[in-house]
Amino acid sequence: MRTFDLVVIGSGPGGQKAAIQAAKLGKTVCVVEKAQVLGGAMINTGTIPSKALREAVLQMVGVRKQGAELFQHLDRRSQLQGLIASCQRVIKAEIDVVRSHFFNNGIELVSGVGSFVDPHTIKVEGLHSTELIRAEHVVIAVGTSPARPGSIPFDGTQIITSDELLHLPYLPTTMLVVGGGVIGTEYASILTHLGVKVTLVEGRSRILDFVDSEIGEALQYHLRQGGMTLRLGEKVVSIRKIEPPPGARTTAGGEMVEAMLESGKTLRADCLLYCVGRQGATDGLNLEAAGLGIDSRGRIEVNEHYRTVVPNIYAVGDVIGFPALASTSMEQGRVAACHMFGERFDSVAALFPYGIYAIPEISMVGWTEDRLTKEGVPYESGIAQYKETARGQLIGDEIGMLKMLIHQESHTILGVHCIGSDSTELIHIGQAVMAFNGTVEYFVNAVFNYPTLAECYKIAAFNGRNKLRNI
Repeated sequence: MRTFDLVVIGSGPGGQKAAIQAAKLGKTVCVVEKAQVLGGAMINTGTIPSKALREAVLQMVGVRKQGAELFQHLDRRSQLQGLIASCQRVIKAEIDVVRSHFFNNGIELVSGVGSFVDPHTIKVEGLHSTELIRAEHVVIAVGTSPARPGSIPFDGTQIITSDELLHLPYLPTTMLVVGGGVIGTEYASILTHLGVKVTLVEGRSRILDFVDSEIGEALQYHLRQGGMTLRLGEKVVSIRKIEPPPGARTTAGGEMVEAMLESGKTLRADCLLYCVGRQGATDGLNLEAAGLGIDSRGRIEVNEHYRTVVPNIYAVGDVIGFPALASTSMEQGRVAACHMFGERFDSVAALFPYGIYAIPEISMVGWTEDRLTKEGVPYESGIAQYKETARGQLIGDEIGMLKMLIHQESHTILGVHCIGSDSTELIHIGQAVMAFNGTVEYFVNAVFNYPTLAECYKIAAFNGRNKLRNI
């Protein structure tokens, strides 16, 4: 039986960073991966594919007019195949990067399905052999998979989850997206940009209800302006395939998908993308043998250091629940590895940034207005519109906006929220200043390159400080 200081189950973002951090501390590390490729959902079915598709769509349709004209003349099968080919190039490159990182750090990769024999022993069942591995510490980083309720007749072509989207044989003319979370919103906006008639159904009163309400409302407005239909406060009670009504046209010339809503409405489309929840990929881990349990959605409970109730076992990434973002999973993996081996670390979960790659993209860090109001924290907001900057005019973004939330008494920055081009990049300036308890005066006095979108921080700072003077 081989022995390692750390065995990581899963090679997604959390597992990668836990393994690499431990290796850099001089520990022996093994990563167990059941898939034939590395990277987990981040590289193969989630983060990278969706963002690669988004960039391909923006380049083909929204940026290069000649490319857009060529794209429109292709049939819907060729349109989707061209976009997917672009995504595969990026996916392959990312897999190669992960593999090289493992090799350069002396991390051993074992292919097979890992499961617990006891808290320190992992059984790995490969295609041709089975072996036992002994570990001082274990990190569970198996991620999640899309929820697939038994009442929904998934078929992989017309009734699908996000895992099957990039394997569709053609680009649908119409699509129903059930679920207004991050995944549903991102794909719905991308497909709308491609000319697909999308209807998004969300049971809550607004999509992405964890983001700042003003930013969320702005996103909803722009999605509607782009042609998307939003059915908010509606719940789907049944989904089935039907023969198209007389005169109806379908992309594939076959059946349609029908969704019945709790309110009695009937919605029909060529394809339905189901994005309501994800399930922890913990089946088959034999967690009971390690003394661990899961909740109803297959998630594992951890403390602030990502340690489970079993002292030598940690869990990171989507399998522990919200926020379930690649960036936060990476930091969780790093923190877990540092904690288990007694290495000092500084990590501020309150300053984790959030990025939603819809069209338009949005990003945030820190407190929202809703939370500040609920907690009774006195604040003021400073607003900057992209169109107020020369850079905003140069790139033609007239809808972008940056909002800065400022404490009324100390003038410290409490939160930054942004919608528009490069907002997921722009947010890091605010994140850095907040990490050092910076005040609005920092941005008033700062000099930014001209022309840049970063000037929005200075404009928002002046706007916010002018309001503070009246208090």
